[in-house]
Amino acid sequence: MAFFFTPFPKVDYDNKKNGKLEVVTNIMLRFKLVEHLKTNRANYYDFTVQEGDRPDVVASKLYDRPDLDWLLLMINDMIDPLYDWPLSSFMLEEYIREKYGSIPTAQSTVHEYRKILNESSVLFDGTVVPKRTLVVDETTYNTLSEPDRELVNKYQYEIEENDAKRNIKIVDPRQLNRLLSNIEDIFE
Repeated sequence: MAFFFTPFPKVDYDNKKNGKLEVVTNIMLRFKLVEHLKTNRANYYDFTVQEGDRPDVVASKLYDRPDLDWLLLMINDMIDPLYDWPLSSFMLEEYIREKYGSIPTAQSTVHEYRKILNESSVLFDGTVVPKRTLVVDETTYNTLSEPDRELVNKYQYEIEENDAKRNIKIVDPRQLNRLLSNIEDIFE
């Protein structure tokens, strides 16, 4: 992440509104980059972040360039690399302890009640149909039969949220040089 703002242009700006210009990094260019990246979605494919992988590790594995970690974050609309990126199991447990006081508290606190619309299944052609649920209130939950309902505690919820962050988009490595060249044009 240290490399992210390096190529951004510098501008003179009256930061303190006192008439004295200071040289600052034009971070507003980020929005133009995000717009450009989103218009070229055809050059991306799905990727699953493995346990403990950081953005720089994934960038190194995919592109042999750990300094392209910023690109992974930007493509996936991640602002805070600490909490938008999936946490390791250890870090997630620490986060849950800090947020809820303890793991047992998180496990005993209801997050939501769900009605199960369909269980996960596999069709004859191998297509996976994911489990679908609907959030309901406690009264509705209590009227449902056991196989048709699901109670989700805070611990399960945090794990689900973290696991959902593992599915990201990445730039096709064959398109990387072209994309980086286009980004350099934006900086000029």
